[in-house]
Order: sequence, then structure tokens, then C-alpha cells
Amino acid sequence: MKWSVREIVAGAAVLSLSSLAVAQMGMGSGMGPGMMRGPHGPPGVSIARHRYVMARGIPQPYRRARNPLRGAAADIATGKALYEQDCASCHGTTGRGDGPVARGLNPVPSDLGATVHMPIATDAYLDWTISEGGVPIESPMPSFKASLSPEQIWRVVLYIRTL
Repeated sequence: MKWSVREIVAGAAVLSLSSLAVAQMGMGSGMGPGMMRGPHGPPGVSIARHRYVMARGIPQPYRRARNPLRGAAADIATGKALYEQDCASCHGTTGRGDGPVARGLNPVPSDLGATVHMPIATDAYLDWTISEGGVPIESPMPSFKASLSPEQIWRVVLYIRTL
């Protein structure tokens, strides 16, 4: 049987795509603790939380959360002060995930400057992330719902949206 060039090219494309799919399956695509030790997506962006949301959704009571604050300069300034106090040691002063504590963490702290521009970074997502911390994804990020009021969390959200 003689193969045409078209059939050979089509077969090579199928083989290449199949190989790529198999390789990706071994790179932490499943849910669980091991996934955070594999690739984290673009540099500085941990996708463990993103994968959690894609698989399970944003948990209640955060699912419909909307920031009630409108972005007044005073609220953003308060959010910045809270961020510097509670977040900068891991996420860095500019939110790039390069704070002095970041080096020893797994997964690495997210680059908030990149994260807040992703479609997944809704008010609900950010409220849940700050409130619950890393518990849902087994990361070392602390929960802030006991130490910050809801209004303080929303002020932090306003500030990180400026990064």
C-alpha cells in the first residue's frame, strides 16, 4: 500500500498531538496535593487555585460576592496599608510573589499583578482567596477571615487591583 504525502502529514500530526496530550497528563493535571509540585503555569502564577475553581467552583458563601466599595482613594490607601502589613512578606511590595518569605514556599505566592487581570479574578474569587487562604488547595497562605473584617478584605481587593 502506498501512502500519500497528505496521509503521512495527517498521521504525523495525530501522533504529535497524542504525544503532547499524554505528556500533559503526567504534569500535575489531576486534583490533589501532588499537582502543586508540578508546573505552575506562567512564571509567577500559581494555577493550583485556578484548577480548584475549575473543578469545584467558588465555594459558598463566596460564590456571589461583590465588592460593595467603589474604589475611593481612602479605601485603596487603607487596602494598601493592610496589604503591606499582611500580604507583602509573601507577595512582595509590588505583588509579584517575590516577598522575603516567598522563596521557601510551595506553591510559590502568586503574582497578583498578573492574576488580577485574568478572567478568573472576580470579586468572588479574590474574596474567597483572601478569606480562606490556602487551606482549600493545601498551600501555606493563611486565612484572613478571622483577622480582617469583610470591609478590610474588600479594601485589600481594591488595592491589589491597582498592582
